[in-house]
Amino acid sequence: MKNKVILIEMLIEKAEQYGKTSIELYKLKAIDKSTDVFASLASRIVIVVIIALFFILFTIGIALYLGDLLGKSYYGFFAVSGFYGLVAIVLYAIRKQVLEETFNNYIINQIFKEKGNASN
Repeated sequence: MKNKVILIEMLIEKAEQYGKTSIELYKLKAIDKSTDVFASLASRIVIVVIIALFFILFTIGIALYLGDLLGKSYYGFFAVSGFYGLVAIVLYAIRKQVLEETFNNYIINQIFKEKGNASN
C-alpha cells in the first residue's frame, strides 16, 4: 500500500515537472519566434532607412537639376514635391489591398517560418 502511495506521489511530481517544463518550453519558443521576427524587421528597417536616405539625396539632386532647367531652383522642388504628392495619393488609394496585406503576410510568414527553412 505504501509503495502505491509513493508511486502515485512520484507520478504526480513527474506530471507537475512535465507541465512546468512544457510551459517553459512554450515560453522559450515564443521568445525565439519573437526575436526572429523583430530581428528580421530591424534589419529590413535599417535597409529601408539607407534606401530612404539615398532617395532623399537623389530627390534633392533631381530638384536642383530641374530647377536649373526651369530657370528657378524652387520650380524644381515644386515639380518633385508634386510628383511625390501624386505617389502619396496612389499609395493611399491602394494601401488596404497592397500595403497592409503585404505587411500582414510578411509578419505571419516570419512567425510560422521553420528554423531550418530560413531563407530571408
